[in-house]
Amino acid sequence: MIDWFYYITFFILGSVFGSFYNVLGLRIPNNESIIFPNSHCTKCGKELNWYELIPIFSFLFLRGKCSNCKEKISLLYPLNEFFSGILFVISYYSCGFTWELIIALALSSLLVLVIASDLTYMIIPDRFTIITAIIIVVIKLVDVGIMKTLISIGYGVLSFAIMFGIMKLGNLIFRKESLGGADIKLMFIVGLVLDPILSLLVIIIASFIALPASLFAYFKNREHMIPFGPFIVLGLLIMYFTKFDMYDLISLI
Repeated sequence: MIDWFYYITFFILGSVFGSFYNVLGLRIPNNESIIFPNSHCTKCGKELNWYELIPIFSFLFLRGKCSNCKEKISLLYPLNEFFSGILFVISYYSCGFTWELIIALALSSLLVLVIASDLTYMIIPDRFTIITAIIIVVIKLVDVGIMKTLISIGYGVLSFAIMFGIMKLGNLIFRKESLGGADIKLMFIVGLVLDPILSLLVIIIASFIALPASLFAYFKNREHMIPFGPFIVLGLLIMYFTKFDMYDLISLI
């Protein structure tokens, strides 16, 4: 019974934070204040009432349209709120009340932020990555001590370097920018959490998940470009939640 209480609580918290992450992900890339103006319709500018700000349910009550101008509300808002709620529940289910839970919630939050910003603007503000990295480093210092934390930072630098090398190779092969700088910086986060070889596995998983979107973009998007950041963080979360480690990889080999 108590587990269900925690699941429901984490889902509600996740959806509320997801609503806030929508604001961050959509405003910060445009250098807009996250405080002013208040939440409003992006079409007509009408300020939203409190009952229009309830995560997920407001979208359903309004039938996906602004109460004033009747323009459609982007599905990104409720989907991100729902997804954030699910991620928070999975974080608790996977980690329980441990220090790892904070890292899991930070990574889940990063994914929602990246989805909002990268899908909309093809931009991932550096502050998202920096704040997440700081949270992870602080928690690791408390949980595992300074030496293991320094090793994790070293892994982060190595994963960053590997992704940078992949970008340079891709640029050479395709004769254009193959990866964004923000995608490379995300690999530092991956290295903070996983060993270098597992970081490579995250890239493989991310590429595999991104394949359908890439094929769609090839036929529909003249520039043949898709945001890769969300797939990197999603691949990282898959590895983190499944507790996959080096020993598992060795046993598979």
